[in-house]
Amino acid sequence: MASDANASEERVLAAVEERRAIVNDAIDDYLPLAEPERLWEASRYLMLAGGKRLRPTVSLLAAEALLDVEPLSEPYTDFPTLSGDRIDILAAGMSIEVIQAFTLIHDDIMDDDALRRGVPAVHVEYGTDTAILAGDTLYSKAFEILTHTGSHAENGLRATRRLATTCTHICEGQALDVDFEGRTEVPPEEYLEMVESKTAVLFGAAAAIPPILLDADDEVVDALHQYAVEAGSAFQIQDDVLDLTVPSEKLGKQRGSDLVEDKETLITLHARQQGVDVDGLVDADDPETLTDAEVEAAVATLNEAGSIDYARTTARDLVAKSKSRLEVLPDNEARGLLGDIADYLITRGY
Repeated sequence: MASDANASEERVLAAVEERRAIVNDAIDDYLPLAEPERLWEASRYLMLAGGKRLRPTVSLLAAEALLDVEPLSEPYTDFPTLSGDRIDILAAGMSIEVIQAFTLIHDDIMDDDALRRGVPAVHVEYGTDTAILAGDTLYSKAFEILTHTGSHAENGLRATRRLATTCTHICEGQALDVDFEGRTEVPPEEYLEMVESKTAVLFGAAAAIPPILLDADDEVVDALHQYAVEAGSAFQIQDDVLDLTVPSEKLGKQRGSDLVEDKETLITLHARQQGVDVDGLVDADDPETLTDAEVEAAVATLNEAGSIDYARTTARDLVAKSKSRLEVLPDNEARGLLGDIADYLITRGY
């Protein structure tokens, strides 16, 4: 079983790396440096800083699975549709990644985070005013990029509407997250709704927009949307688990930092329902002063309440539902990789 999981992860990492290279090489084509230079440098900054490119990978694999073509056998900028035309499906994946960069810039401003992708955040490097403008520029540019796929006008309109609705949901999810900070009680069900809106819907758009552009029917579009929303929700829930269960050196940040920062997660919300004094789990006011002993004691309490297992089970159930949605696609290598990605989102080598 472990060897199967390792093989699945290796397939995912190879597929992501191949498509990440394609996306990275296309940044200058879809997001060229222009005037005023400082604005465009700030706008391109996070895109050039790296990133996994999971969302465009999902977009490109969804297209390959739907058309039943061998992965990487068709050029993404001249990709076949179900009606026999050819379009630029890479533009769709790129528009999603540009929206992702826009959300990260604004998130970092709101949270006053100093680092992103191992480099100073955009507002730290370029100032808050320029960072806000850079985020707004990326938001606008994403829609412009999406208009250049060469798809039928009706499909292009539907794809643009889907992306616009997605961006609205992201803002609604962010607002809910802010609202939760001032509430003393948040049911886990409401937290899951917030995660879906804030994080998972962009995964959903990444999977749903390609079939829209490729002339797929609504059943396929809806199924792929749900596949990615459920996998994306599981991804966020698993992040909450990893914050408590993975050593700091592997995690890349202080283990248990969510508890210090009073971040509500599915784990803490479930624990509160079980009567756990979540606010008293750790005494540290700064992640840097948090001790391993404090984290271990907090984890023991949360384990006793069944809260960590509750989150793990929720994530696994979401992934199982997610993978079942892929049955609308032909049985091929690209579809298998989409299933592997759903599994990878709740393992990621840990």
